[in-house]
Amino acid sequence: MPARLRYETARYVAAYGTPEQLPEPITPEVAFVGRSNVGKSSLLNKLVGRKALAHVSSRPGKTANINFYDVDGVMFVDLPGYGFAKVSQEERRRWAKLIAGYFDQERSFNLVVALMDIRHDAQRIDLETMDFLTSRELPFVIALTKADKLNKTKQERQTMLLARQLGVARSRMTVTSAETGMGIKDLRRHIEGACL
Repeated sequence: MPARLRYETARYVAAYGTPEQLPEPITPEVAFVGRSNVGKSSLLNKLVGRKALAHVSSRPGKTANINFYDVDGVMFVDLPGYGFAKVSQEERRRWAKLIAGYFDQERSFNLVVALMDIRHDAQRIDLETMDFLTSRELPFVIALTKADKLNKTKQERQTMLLARQLGVARSRMTVTSAETGMGIKDLRRHIEGACL
């Protein structure tokens, strides 16, 4: 692989609905996790410079399976969103089992990109995600999304507040916007540093 990923080569590989269906890991993997309305698909599309690689829905919770995308030999793994979507309890349980099943497998876990909306305080489920990632000693970076909705002063204030609430170093956070492209280069550097 080159020293820099060729994001424009990104292609959809497959979607899986149960942990048992997941393929053997043969390449580095970067997993994307976050609440259902955090803008995961939009950020993924911005990362690879495509408008519709990952489906963006106006209805949160549309990603009901684990989607795999090959980005120049690195697998981007888009996990179902959690916490917000108006779906049945049975479907929520299936998602939880699917996400847990992914992380319970022997995989490379080069990096987990945890997405959080910069406009809001850390939710209980965000704190649980951080506890999970740190207890498993998984390498992670936090992508604070929708930063274009706040001015520069509020962005910095919210970033410092969230760092305190989540108990993480500021260096583990990247302020991003899928609208403007803010933070995309920084996020790519994190990904390439973990995978190449």
